Amino acid sequence: MQSDKLFKALSTPYSALTSVIFGLMIVSFPIGAYVVFNSDLGKEIIFDFPIDGIDVFVAGIGLKIPIQFELGDGFIAAWCVYLVLFAVSLFGPKTNFSQALSSLISEGWHNIRNNYLLGMLTWFSILIVVSVIIDSVQQSFGIFVEPPEIQNKLIQFFRITTSPLTEEIGFRMFLIGLPLFAVFATKISIGNFFKSLWHPSQNLEITNYKKVLGLVIVVGIFFGVSHIISGSPWSTGKFAQAAISGVIIGWVYVRHGLAPAILLHWATNYFIFSYIFFMSDINQTSNEASNPFLNTLEVLFLISGTLAIIIFILNYLKSKKEHTAIV
Repeated sequence: MQSDKLFKALSTPYSALTSVIFGLMIVSFPIGAYVVFNSDLGKEIIFDFPIDGIDVFVAGIGLKIPIQFELGDGFIAAWCVYLVLFAVSLFGPKTNFSQALSSLISEGWHNIRNNYLLGMLTWFSILIVVSVIIDSVQQSFGIFVEPPEIQNKLIQFFRITTSPLTEEIGFRMFLIGLPLFAVFATKISIGNFFKSLWHPSQNLEITNYKKVLGLVIVVGIFFGVSHIISGSPWSTGKFAQAAISGVIIGWVYVRHGLAPAILLHWATNYFIFSYIFFMSDINQTSNEASNPFLNTLEVLFLISGTLAIIIFILNYLKSKKEHTAIV
């Protein structure tokens, strides 16, 4: 009874913070449009800059699709895809976002799987907390995360924007979705194949989640390694952060589906950097870390993530206690 009261007491502020973060994500679309079409982020490079191809990763192998387009058109195409994914996630798979958020308070934590968007927002906050903890621990040992050398910030912003689409298809769908279909599919058809890749746990008869978690961890480690050995590599300090992020996104893909996994990756990339670049342009400074608004955002994410972790633990203990009582 006491744990139920604590659960409801924490769920209310968590739901409020989640709603605020969702609102900030929606606002990041016009914020990003301002950065691309009205700021001088790229200096001599602007939205009509020609792009000669898109870099993709298929099962960890870097490929380039030779397609020519202007930078601004590429952003618009990516925004359209993400907006479609947001619309799909807002109303599915079982209930809409507001209903799932309300039932989270009244009925319990299991309701996060009833809505794609709620699941994504929950794991996004948790991922931020875990990333900050890893970074703090590494820095205490003198290990720092150094990004690759930036040639142009507008080009960097474009790559940050498109990488969730290419990497989630290349890593999660190919390296997790295909093996899961091969092992757990009970119905072999084109329709079931694509539905299983879209949402594995909903369309496959998964009987052993320990094996699934093992696969997710292996792919997550591979995801972390790829950040420090391929393309324009990060410093080795990025490995732990990227690997844990890969594991979390991989688990979200299995349990919640491809759309939440892509949007979770999008949130750690485009969503955050749209505000970073926007504030940098407004304040005409490259020292984003000192901006009060960005610091407030980080505190907001950390509080939300901490509440989510506590609620997860309470829900786990409650379900374990109920299972023991039944046995």
